[in-house]
Amino acid sequence: MIYSAIASIDGFIEDANGTFDWAEPDEEVFRFLNDLERPIGTYVFGRRMYDTMKYWETAPRDESVPAFHRDFTEIWHQAEKIVFSRSLDTPSTARTKVVRTFDTDEISRLKTAAARDLTVGGAELAGQAIKAGLVDELQLFVVPVIVGGGKAWLPSQVRLDLDLVDSRSFASGFVFLRYRCAPRSIS
Repeated sequence: MIYSAIASIDGFIEDANGTFDWAEPDEEVFRFLNDLERPIGTYVFGRRMYDTMKYWETAPRDESVPAFHRDFTEIWHQAEKIVFSRSLDTPSTARTKVVRTFDTDEISRLKTAAARDLTVGGAELAGQAIKAGLVDELQLFVVPVIVGGGKAWLPSQVRLDLDLVDSRSFASGFVFLRYRCAPRSIS
């Protein structure tokens, strides 16, 4: 299971006002992100992340839209989606299942049975997965901005040893960091 996020250099995925427009990737970063997303078979989302991402269900796919956006729209449509929500009754996207409570045993079974990678999206849900030892890899796009507060991309009070397996910098100042979680390092 992979947790991927775009965060400010001071570690926030949203600023204190709940906005993240400062985190929009340019074409170079977006194309790289598409290549990372291509092998994903299942997106595991919290409700707020699902509400943000479901845009791609009905995103335009005609020639007026940049090719890298159309590419991500296709990636989105091919993947399964699981949304953890106590309030959502019916999903508004195809290939989507709503689950009421986060069950670590069920996620473990899903990981074991999966033929393709899974990602977890949304800081709160990812924090639960990290604390449960379910996340195998962290992927972070660092945005060259300091926002001074907001929603942190990682949970507090967790110790997790990491091995850097990839990094890349982009012309826009974004930096990509990919870490593998060291086995049995959660405390």
